Amino acid sequence: MIAVSDVEKSSAWYCELLGAASGHGGPEYERIVVDGELILQLHRQESEHHHGTIGDPAQPLGNGVALWFELGSLEEAAARAAAMGATIQTGVHLNPNAHHHELWLRDPDGYLVVLAS
Repeated sequence: MIAVSDVEKSSAWYCELLGAASGHGGPEYERIVVDGELILQLHRQESEHHHGTIGDPAQPLGNGVALWFELGSLEEAAARAAAMGATIQTGVHLNPNAHHHELWLRDPDGYLVVLAS
C-alpha cells in the first residue's frame, strides 16, 4: 500500500500501465488487480479512517521507495508507458545483476516504478 495525492488518478495510471483493473474504486482507497489477484493498494494520503494516515503529509511522496513489478511482456508495458506519456527515468535495459530487462519510470506522485521481464 502506498499513499498517493489522488487515488483515482493514480489508479487510472497504474491500471493503464500494468494492464490491470480497479478492484475497489473511489477517492480514498483503491485495490489494483490483475486477473483477480491484488498487486497494489492505493490510499489517499490525508485519509485517516480507523488507523490514522498512511504517511506523513509533511514529507514528499515517493521518496526512497521503489515499486517492482514482474511482467509477462515488458515490451507491451513499455509501449503503454510511451503511449501514456509516462516519465521514463531509465529506458528498457538489461540489468546484468538480475539477468533480466527493466524499465524505470516515475508515477504521478514521484514513486519509482520498475517494470521487469
